[in-house]
Amino acid sequence: MKITVWNEFAHEKSDPAVKAIYPDGIHAVIAAFLRDAGYEVRTATLDDPECGLTDEVLDDTDVLFWWGHMRHGDVPDSVVNRVYKHVIGGMGMVVLHSGHASKIFQKLMGTPSGELKWRESGDREILWVIEQGHPITRGIGEKIILEHEETYGEHFLVPQPDELVFISWFTGGEVFRSGCVYKRGRGKIFYFRPGHESVPTYHNPEVQKVLVNAAAYVYTPKAEAPYQYGWVKPTVE
Repeated sequence: MKITVWNEFAHEKSDPAVKAIYPDGIHAVIAAFLRDAGYEVRTATLDDPECGLTDEVLDDTDVLFWWGHMRHGDVPDSVVNRVYKHVIGGMGMVVLHSGHASKIFQKLMGTPSGELKWRESGDREILWVIEQGHPITRGIGEKIILEHEETYGEHFLVPQPDELVFISWFTGGEVFRSGCVYKRGRGKIFYFRPGHESVPTYHNPEVQKVLVNAAAYVYTPKAEAPYQYGWVKPTVE
């Protein structure tokens, strides 16, 4: 399996506190534990030519990880449309944390913004496993506890997930659908909520296990022939 980890790579350059946690970028940490799991991994960032997501790269990508936050609007529509085409064609995608507001996630969900409640107050988060025995939760107990995370709260303006894997509870009282699987065309998408840039969530072994599992789950072997859309000849004469 070939994975591309895409990261906006902005906070790590502008905020010393974030740089201290992720000195080489969030993408570098994610790529490292995915490589340790045996996957072939490349990285790409917003400031690379064409955001590092050319057709050549995407043709060679089975699963795309996406982390973005402060520069969603700087991703060109041409790149969004290119990624969308590949997801519909069967490329898996794992959308992380505030990637809910990215152009590509909105396009795949058909919702205008993925609106939600949020608060940065260092709340404790408990991620409860909803689907015991789901491949994404393999090796995870009934919950994951994150001592400090950004709070998200319902209502989360997304379609009903095809599979709801995690629900979060925060010490401020909010709950949130934090692990959602969607199917679009031949592609599968997993949205995973934790991962605020100012806390070391991606260094957490249980979070890493979830993302390693998620990569395998959204992977779909490439089809020999794509779906055909638009005008077609009759299949029966």
